[in-house]
Amino acid sequence: MAVIENAKLTIVGAGAVGAATAYASLIRGAARHVVLHDIDAARVEAEALDLAHGSLFTGSSTVTGSADVDATADSHVVVVTAGAPQRPGQTRLELIDTNARIFRTMMPRLVEASPGAVFVIVTNPCDVLTLLAQQQTGLPAERLFASGTVLDTSRLRWRLAERAGVAASSVHAHIVGEHGDTEFPLWSSATIGPVPLLEWDPLDRDPFTPDELDEIAQDVRTAAYRIIAGKGATNYAIGLSATRIVEAVLRDERAVLPVSTVLSDFRGLPEVALSVPSIVGSSGAFPIRETRFSDEEHALLHASAEAIRETADRVRDAA
Repeated sequence: MAVIENAKLTIVGAGAVGAATAYASLIRGAARHVVLHDIDAARVEAEALDLAHGSLFTGSSTVTGSADVDATADSHVVVVTAGAPQRPGQTRLELIDTNARIFRTMMPRLVEASPGAVFVIVTNPCDVLTLLAQQQTGLPAERLFASGTVLDTSRLRWRLAERAGVAASSVHAHIVGEHGDTEFPLWSSATIGPVPLLEWDPLDRDPFTPDELDEIAQDVRTAAYRIIAGKGATNYAIGLSATRIVEAVLRDERAVLPVSTVLSDFRGLPEVALSVPSIVGSSGAFPIRETRFSDEEHALLHASAEAIRETADRVRDAA
């Protein structure tokens, strides 16, 4: 496939994350047409109007807001942010019961309106919801996936770049697994430029130590909790990361991003959705099966998959 011209992007949910995603998409010119959809008609129309008032400064994209699902029809990409927000002290997996109920009704209607779209799930817990939604809708796994650990990877690279004294774009490292408490970095393949992370030894800074890297990984893993405790929600960075995924799809970039797809026959894992480096383009997301894992990382990947699978099984049993 190729670059999608005159692209239509729908963002479902006009809360903090949905509005930030719409804003980022307009600022970056990600799509020609942006539709913000929410069941709260007054809220979604007001958000869209506020965004439209800045169109003089954002280029030629249009933005509309609607509570009618028909407004989403024939979208090329649908980003789903709708659902109950994460409260201070609450884990992402603890959101599952409420948001799974919302998805059972919402996803079939969205797929019916845009059967050829690529769907990007941002609502948490995004891995479990992606697994359940893919099984419910029957969409190919490459066309229904979660934003996963794209944001976590950005957080990791920012921390490493600050410490190493380089640009974040020069840090090559990924967070993989669950977008949540069992996620972990792929330290075995992390580099700064061409230099393995533990070999980075600039003249003006001390080299990294394993203990320091463990502390950085923990800080990244718990970053959302700190932000939610302070301001009630994370929205700006997730809006930017969701927009980055949209750009990769609509521009057929074939960019390597750690999105969360439903994996099949991947390193002995059961059928489960979690993040691994994947090639993202106009056809969707395709996990890179050649990704290297150390023995310890392989064990952590399976532990992360088990946490997601157990939660998904519990939700199915309760349905």
